[in-house]
Amino acid sequence: METILIVDDNQAVCSALSLMLELHGYQTLTCLSPEVALELVQLHDIALVVQDMNFTQDTTSGEEGVSLFYALRALQPQLPIVLLTAWTQLEVAVELVKAGAADYMGKPWDDAKLLTSIGNLISLHTLTIANAKLERVDNQRMAAIKDADLCGIVFNSGAMQRCVDLALQIARSDVSVLVTGPNGAGKDKLADIIHANSNLKHKPLIKVNIGALPMELLEAELFGAEAGAFTGATKTRIGRFEAADGGTLFLDEIGNLPLSGQVKLLRVLQTGEFERLGSHQTRKVKVRVISATNADLIHEIQAGRFREDLFYRLNVIELALPALNERKDDVIALVNHFIGPEFLLSKRTQQTLEAHHWPGNVRELENACKRAVILAKSRTLSADDFGLIDLGVTASSQTVEQLSCNQASPKPQAAQVEGNDQAVNSSADEKANIQAALDKHNRVIARVAKSLGLSRQALYRRMEKYGIEK
Repeated sequence: METILIVDDNQAVCSALSLMLELHGYQTLTCLSPEVALELVQLHDIALVVQDMNFTQDTTSGEEGVSLFYALRALQPQLPIVLLTAWTQLEVAVELVKAGAADYMGKPWDDAKLLTSIGNLISLHTLTIANAKLERVDNQRMAAIKDADLCGIVFNSGAMQRCVDLALQIARSDVSVLVTGPNGAGKDKLADIIHANSNLKHKPLIKVNIGALPMELLEAELFGAEAGAFTGATKTRIGRFEAADGGTLFLDEIGNLPLSGQVKLLRVLQTGEFERLGSHQTRKVKVRVISATNADLIHEIQAGRFREDLFYRLNVIELALPALNERKDDVIALVNHFIGPEFLLSKRTQQTLEAHHWPGNVRELENACKRAVILAKSRTLSADDFGLIDLGVTASSQTVEQLSCNQASPKPQAAQVEGNDQAVNSSADEKANIQAALDKHNRVIARVAKSLGLSRQALYRRMEKYGIEK
């Protein structure tokens, strides 16, 4: 609830204003002198001040009110101030409005007009404070990113920006992190960022893809093995935990770890202790563990294939990485990175790339870019170079085919019209969603972009596309 400060040497005026404002949902503070007013502004969170212009009996010059106004502005330059006086002087009003007074009214005041002015001013003040706070946060985040090691990651979406922000925040602690998301989405890249921005960045980062190792070798790989511990073990093997001692161990596809290995992993996480295969000597290490999986570990726990206690040890903080088709704004940025400056993309090819589902995520996209560079017929790459069907060509060929058989088969024509209508409706829906978000968040771009899951740049592009004023 916003607090309004009323400053007037007439107690009856203070009481009348206070009652009116409290009936309309505001909290009020009242005082009779400028000196007390200045103290209250420093002690309380004041949203707006309503002040008289004269405080000494028989004075009408307004000089006391002018002094109070400038003193309040010196304390809080953004604080809205409404001036009230029975002796309205146009010259004084003009001077103070130019100096930043929010409104100037004569006594007796119009209740409806005063309430409307106060409501508008408080809304604007609240919005200004929120924008300033967002800008400070934005500036702090940008400064943090500027100084951070992002390990070459490429992105342009709001969703990926939030992941990177969280990864940088997580990096400063030493807790275990579980990175979840589909295969090929870039979970290992987030692990790189966490390690590179941690206090352990000068220590080793050891990576193990558990899904790529045979079950019988997993424990030896993780914890090491003495010579003769199993067939083929002709010499002592140092495990990944020992190799990562003092640093970070990244366990990819942790959901594939067998139950026997899970028991040992849980012990290492709890105590730092383990034994190599074939040895009874207990060893101790200090390792930060980052694990990753594309599996639903809760389901695996329910099925008895994953230990619940281990899950909570690994999942102190979860970093959920969305699939590439959920962050379309990253597609072209990644493509430009993979193909390099030697090649260009036409607008239609960009649209085709963005429309593709990319079930293999960034890994599939990278492979498609390698194909395009090798098979390119010109400097400007086509959808065919990427192994994709050009959406524009497809639509044109369907239209020609339907025109040729229009009389014999009217239904396909209707289906084509319906498809076109759906495309138009989809664009209209997106435009409407953007417009609704702009209205809801008072056109504060940072808030609008966040609510739509877009970066600011992506939001600006869409606004330009649909002719929405910035």
